[in-house]
Amino acid sequence: MKHVCTPGREVRHPECCKWFEILDDMQENLFERECGPEAHESLRAMFHDAIGYSETGMFNGTYAQGGADGSIMLHADIELNYKANVGLDEIIYPQRDIALRHNVSFGDIIHFAGAVGLTNCGGGPHLQFFAGRPNTSEPAPDYMIPAPFHTADQIFERMADAGFQPDEVVQLMAAHSVAAQHSIDPAFNNAPLDSTPQDFDSQFFVETLLKGTEPVGNGTERGEVSSPLPGEFRIQSDVLLARDPRSACEWQSMIAHHEVMIAKFERVMAKLTALGQNMEELVDCTDVIPIPSKLSRQARLPAGKTMSDVEPACASIPFPSLYTAPGPIRTLAPV
Repeated sequence: MKHVCTPGREVRHPECCKWFEILDDMQENLFERECGPEAHESLRAMFHDAIGYSETGMFNGTYAQGGADGSIMLHADIELNYKANVGLDEIIYPQRDIALRHNVSFGDIIHFAGAVGLTNCGGGPHLQFFAGRPNTSEPAPDYMIPAPFHTADQIFERMADAGFQPDEVVQLMAAHSVAAQHSIDPAFNNAPLDSTPQDFDSQFFVETLLKGTEPVGNGTERGEVSSPLPGEFRIQSDVLLARDPRSACEWQSMIAHHEVMIAKFERVMAKLTALGQNMEELVDCTDVIPIPSKLSRQARLPAGKTMSDVEPACASIPFPSLYTAPGPIRTLAPV
């Protein structure tokens, strides 16, 4: 049975109605209804908040079972000083203002904002949103977020500690389709990780498998490796995961079918945002999250690239046939 909040806006649970007001505030005053830096950083904040979790309950001798609890906002004076969280102050504090304005918890606002921001990106997912997280948390320990310079072994070990298998790690990496780098090379702040940063598409998975030809920055920063396109930033850990035998086939599988990629991302994000939470105590307010626009275009080779530029790493599945975009190679602008 649906509850009518206002004309044209219905929810299954009446306590979700207040989130429409928050939605309007957020779209108007934070995102400006665009798939811009605020949307990208809101998605990053979701991951950085939630991954402060260990199935053992401890990390390096410190409590680490909060998960998706808003600790990165409640304890911003601590967590935003971690190197992995450089730049997140630009989104955490504006989100905090919205949470205080509407009297909702920091954990809820972080995970609501991430879901809403993605709906402004072409072809984006429709993420679940559950409300009712308490506004209490402990600071997450430092060094729980995989670093750009980590090996595949280090990444898989840390993510397994949080409950994620290699295939799920790849599925989470779809977030990089609308991402930009911040802390690796400050001289190239906001450099995109693929050629279509306004669309939540499979281009990231294609372009990470292209041969690197030139650095975006000076080429000496830790975690930066040569990129296939001018202006596109390439992260070392992305290249390693794309070519590791434990993840290469799942990586390649994300290329051909956008709908499959989206479905996998939605499932793994539901798992991520539930870390550390008793979901039976939360209310499903997914009704409030807008339906994203569809994306009809499939992944393709960038202009000037051919299949000879691809470095396929999955031996058991043929690499998908890709259309080559017309026109000259262009330099990408920061997002």
